[in-house]
Parts: sequence; C-alpha cells; structure tokens
Amino acid sequence: MRSIWKGSIAFGLVNVPVKVYSATEQHDIRFHQVHAKDGGRIKYDRICQECGKSVQFADIDKAYDSPDGERVILTDDDFDKLPAAEKHEIPVLEFVPTEQIDPILYDKSYFLEPDSASPKAYVLLRETLEETERTALVHFTLRQKTRLAALRVRDDVLVIQTLLWPDEVRAAEFPSLEDAPSSRPQEVKMATSLVESMSSEFDPTEYTDDYQIELRKLIDETLANGGEKVVRTEAEKDDDGEDAEVVDLVAALQRSVEAAGKNTKSGSSQATKSAPAEKATAQKAASKKSAPKKAPAKKSTAKKATAAKSDDAKNAEAQGA
Repeated sequence: MRSIWKGSIAFGLVNVPVKVYSATEQHDIRFHQVHAKDGGRIKYDRICQECGKSVQFADIDKAYDSPDGERVILTDDDFDKLPAAEKHEIPVLEFVPTEQIDPILYDKSYFLEPDSASPKAYVLLRETLEETERTALVHFTLRQKTRLAALRVRDDVLVIQTLLWPDEVRAAEFPSLEDAPSSRPQEVKMATSLVESMSSEFDPTEYTDDYQIELRKLIDETLANGGEKVVRTEAEKDDDGEDAEVVDLVAALQRSVEAAGKNTKSGSSQATKSAPAEKATAQKAASKKSAPKKAPAKKSTAKKATAAKSDDAKNAEAQGA
C-alpha cells in the first residue's frame, strides 16, 4: 500500500505521528472509451460555451449558479480566505460510546500506521480506546476537505472512518409506510423461524462477485489470444514521503490530565453539548494552545498542473481513495 497522507493525532498534549492508507479498494474492472475503428482512446476537450475555444485547466475557475439564475465566480484567492483545519493534524474532539454512532454515518475507512522511531504513543492510544470501549471523534482533512471522523481500533490497528455530516443523511419519509398494517403474531413467529433456520456466523470470504470473476476471465482469455483488441498502457510511479517526530509521552499526558481537570472545574457551570467547534475550542484552551491561524495556501502553477488530468484519471484517483 502507498501512504496518501502524513501527520499526527493530537491527543491532549500528546502527538501521535501516523501515516494514512486507504483501508478499502474497489475490485470492479474499469473501462475506457475507445474508437471502435482503431482502438484509440477518446479524449475530452474543455470548450468554453461563450468563445468556443479550448481552455487550459490553469485558466479555469469555479462558479456557483444561484436559483435566481445568477452566477458567482470564485478564484483560488477566494478559497484561500476560507477557514481550513490544520492539514497535518488530526485533533481529537471527544470520546464517545461506540454504539452511539449510527452506522449510516460511516463513509470511507483509512488505516493509520505509526510514523516514528518509537510507536509507544500509538500503542498507548490504541490500548486506551480498547480499555475504555470508546471511539474518538476527530477532524480529518484530506484533499482540502475537512470531515468529522471516528477513530477506533480494528485488529490492533488504528482506523479512521470519515463520517457524513447529519444534514447529508436524507430523511426516510415514505407515506406508504404510514398506513401499513401491523404483522400478525403468527406471521412474525413463522418469519422468526425462517430467520433462525438461515442463521449462521458471518464470514465475508464465503461470498464472491461472480460477475467480476467472469469478466476478468473474459479479459484474460482475450489477452491470451492477442490480436488487435490488446492495447498497451504505461505504469504509474509511486512517491515516498517524509518522517515525523514524537514527544515525551509521560510528561505530555500528565500536563493534559492537569489541564483537563482545571478546565472542568472552571467551566463546569457553562459547559453545554452544543456545536463541535466549541468543544474543539475548549480542548485547545485546555491544551494551552492558541487558536491556530489559518495561513492562506500558496498558489502554484504546479498545483493546477497536477489537477489537470483527464476525466478518466480523476475517476480512477477518486476510486482508489
């Protein structure tokens, strides 16, 4: 696997350096559109509807069309002014009972690997989560997008699962269910009996994607036969990253506990279960840290050049993430 992000988990005054890896991958076979006559790849051009000319990605800005038909054009400078979370820190907001997180909120999963000479802080956080049977709610910024996420343990490895925001979950309102008749006791009894007869321990390895298996078989047979249907492609290159640092664990933990105690005594009368932003602010105050200044990200031609990929390449990158 290739690391897609590097930073640290802010656990009180303790920093846990980590590398982030995509925990899942799609096995669906992806296809490209080609010219049926000669097998050439079909490419798409960015054409301006106003002047009819081809536009380079570096000359493209983003726009929002309002319901009233007005278009607002935003540049990179506009986006740089927006508040952004620290890109290389995963701040812990609070610890909550795992069962209180509705599974519908779970989105994508990522493995965390310790990224320091000593994984002591990593192991401590892992064992603490297991001992308390709690999940850490964190802020996780990836590809300039900040998400609420759950930090938990799976097979002795820390895992981050991004969470959907509450307003991203649609309300399940179906009028057809409002007047639906209740099931009779005998029907429930028979259905329960059927469920029990079909019950077993869950083993995901028992299930296979037959369509993808047959599709792969078809492709392999075509490759073995060769001919005009075979097209050669270039392999992608991997990149390596940087190293991180670790702090004095015991001293940082002691200061975190003392600061948390003082904050609890002084703010208990005003404590509320309001917005996550207030909780994050309180935690930063307890950690004797001032609010992080949001430095505008530097514009660079390289950033836009990196973004200038074909639609197929963008889809492949989103799929791998």
